[in-house]
Order: sequence, then structure tokens, then C-alpha cells
Amino acid sequence: MKKFDKDKVLLGLAGPVLALAVAFVLTSIVLLASGRDPIRPYALMMETVEFPDVQVLIINQTGTYYLAALAVAVGFRMNLFNIGVDGQYRLAAMVAAVVGATVTLPGPLHILLIVVVAVLVGGFWAGIAGFLKSTRGVSEVVSTIMLNAIATSLIAWMILPANLGVQVPGSNDLTTGEIAESGWMTGLSVEGGNIYGFTFVAFALGVVYWFVLNRTRFGFDLRATGASASAAQASGVDAKRMTLTAMLISGGVAGLTGMPLLLGQTHTYSLSFPAGVGFVGITIALLGRNSPLGIFFAALLISFLEKASGSVIAPDFDKEIATIMQGLIVISVVVSYEIVRQYGLRRQQQKVGEELAAQARKNKENVAA
Repeated sequence: MKKFDKDKVLLGLAGPVLALAVAFVLTSIVLLASGRDPIRPYALMMETVEFPDVQVLIINQTGTYYLAALAVAVGFRMNLFNIGVDGQYRLAAMVAAVVGATVTLPGPLHILLIVVVAVLVGGFWAGIAGFLKSTRGVSEVVSTIMLNAIATSLIAWMILPANLGVQVPGSNDLTTGEIAESGWMTGLSVEGGNIYGFTFVAFALGVVYWFVLNRTRFGFDLRATGASASAAQASGVDAKRMTLTAMLISGGVAGLTGMPLLLGQTHTYSLSFPAGVGFVGITIALLGRNSPLGIFFAALLISFLEKASGSVIAPDFDKEIATIMQGLIVISVVVSYEIVRQYGLRRQQQKVGEELAAQARKNKENVAA
């Protein structure tokens, strides 16, 4: 049975707790400096979250952010920074919406087709960066940033009415056409609205993510390669192949990010489809420390700040308060985790020193006896 490591657990909790505490303090300082009440925004947010419709919005947003963060976390586990999740997710959602609106199949098959197309498109787009990284050593950060820009322009071109887009009558909005009802995914109807069906799939993927990384040979090879590509190579792991595979999986999960909204509400891709989700996923993956449970709570926190921030819109408060809080959380995460990491290293060195000293005393006693 694996021995319970109290220090490891405490250090694991110390990072996010310290980050949130520092973010709270810094946000309060910003509010005080601007002559505003530092407590009232939090009170307003807590009052807002009591409404059932806001709770449903938070849960649905959590599912979307959870998928984006999982996609980022897969890359992080391989020591890869997939900053292109946003482009992969939007391109996958659009192509999947086009295919979904074009064909008509029995319900389960129609939904499955849309999901598979999204995974393939997201994986293909991320695979370009993975191929360049594994064959030419091109930084995945640079390539995914460029691929984000290309995806944005490609979507803007494809959604034109002359290509794949549809002009909504009486509106300037462009869409890909509505998916037939057989391609809609039934959700859970509750008092505050409808929880997207794919939201539950998103949370289930967290379990799959944990199992694959921690209970399979592939997951071990992935983590080993991320820790040291040369050491993994020496033990028989093809580091280049693992790099490409990790980017393909990361992109495939990124492709699923738009599915809760596409299958559960909009049933089409339009110019108003959310952008920037992939970048929020980076924040959540960092705050959750790439752990499926940590990512869930981080996604829930960010969704809460985003959806509950509408309550702080008043003559003496600005909606940007929530944005400031999110930005400060990111900064606090980086600083806090580094502080905790340095403390953990010192603590390990101290424990090793104590063990060596105890062993030396024991040897001395044995010699004297």
C-alpha cells in the first residue's frame, strides 16, 4: 500500500490556496485604490449565484472550460504548451456544424458524426504543430499561435455566404445553417434551465484523462517523456512519436470544447460563437495543476467569476472587476506555485539531511556498542 505523504498533499493544496488568497488581496487593493468598497463586489456575486438560472449558466460554462483546460493539460503533461486550443476549438466547431447541418441521420449517429468530425479537425489542426515540432524542432508555441491566426482567417472566409455560410434573414449575422433536430443532444432540465448533455460527457472525460495518465503504459510514457525526453528515449520510448501523439490528443480534446454549446443550445456556428475559450483554458489548467479534480474546481471558479460578475455592474462598480480578478489569479498562480516549489525543495533537502543525521547517529551508536 502506498504510504500517505502528508507534506506532498499540503504542498499540493498550498499553491492554489495561496494563489487565491493573493489574488483576493491584490483585487481588494485595486478596489481601495480606486475609492471603491473592496467587499461589496464579492457580496453581490454571492447573492447572484443563488439564482437557479445563474447556477445553470455556471455549470454549462464549467463544462466548456473543463474541456479546454483538459486539452491544455494533455500538452502540459508532455512539457508542450499548446497555446492553439482556441483556434483548434473554433475551427472544429465550425466544420462539425457544417457537416451536421448538411447530413441527416438517426439521432445517435448524427450526434456521433458531429463529435467525430470535431475531434478529427481539432486533432488535425494541432497535429500540424506536432509534426513540425517532432520533425523540424519548431516551437509549438510559435506554430500554434500562427495556426490560431490562420484558423481565424479561414473561419472568416468559409462562413461567407458565397462559401459555406448562411445569411440570417433580417440580420447581419452569418451562420453555418441549423443542424437538424436529430443532431441535438438532450440535456437535463432543471429549475434554472437546461444543463447541456455534453457537459456530463466533459466531466466523464476527466475520469478518462486520469485513468489513461495514471493507470496505463501510454500515460506513463507520456509523463516520462515530458519529464525527460532523453531519459525516455534511452528506455525505449520514441520521444518524437509521443510529441506528435500528445499534440493530436490535445487537439482532439480541444475540438470537443465547442460541443456542449453547439449540440445543446445554438445548433449552428455563427460569428457570435465564443472566442478566447482556449486561453481561459490555459489559466484553468495552471490553477488546477493539470489534475482532473483541480481543473474542475478551477473551471468552476472562473465560470463563477464570469457569470456572477454581471451583478457588480452598478454606477460605482465596473464589470471589468471580474476580468481584473482573473488576471490577478493568473499572476498569483505563477508566483505562488514558484514559492511553494522552492519551499518544497528546501523541505525535501531538510528531510534528507535529518534522515542522514539520524542514520549517522545510529551508525555511531552501533559502533560504540
